[in-house]
Amino acid sequence: MPQPSYTPDDLAAVRRAISSGELSVMHNGRRVEYRSIDDLLKAEARIEGELRAAVGRPRGGVRRFTFTTYRGE
Repeated sequence: MPQPSYTPDDLAAVRRAISSGELSVMHNGRRVEYRSIDDLLKAEARIEGELRAAVGRPRGGVRRFTFTTYRGE
C-alpha cells in the first residue's frame, strides 16, 4: 500500500483554512500560502485522494439514478 505524503492532520488544517477563509496552512513545519480558496479546494481533494488511496478506499463521489416507469394502458 502506498504511503501518503499527507496526514489526516494536513487535511484537517486545509479544511479549517477553507472554512475560515484563510489562505495559509502549516505543512511539515512550514507555512504554505495558497493564492485562492479554489487552490485550497484543489489541495483538499488531492490530500483526500492520497489518504483514501493509502487505505485502499475508492474515491468518493455522488451518483445519481433516475428511474422512469411507464404503465401502459
